Amino acid sequence: MPPEPLAGKKFRRQFSVGPYIVDFYCPECRLAIELDGAPHFGFIGGEKDARKKEYLENCGIRVIHFENKLIYNSVEWVLEVIKHDLLTED
Repeated sequence: MPPEPLAGKKFRRQFSVGPYIVDFYCPECRLAIELDGAPHFGFIGGEKDARKKEYLENCGIRVIHFENKLIYNSVEWVLEVIKHDLLTED
């Protein structure tokens, strides 16, 4: 049997938290994964993301952001970063 890619943790896709939707969410670890494309890197997108991150953190949710290009070009690295965060959570 192959090893669990994300330390055996379960994630939900497109999960609602208050007025926001996160791309992926692990309820057990209170971890949100956000995948960001070009619109997120402008001034307005950056401000919206900052408000969203602040709201999520005030709810006790940690947030990790990845640029979409990393998913396409380095998915194994992205999975390792997520797994490391899951295994070293407080």
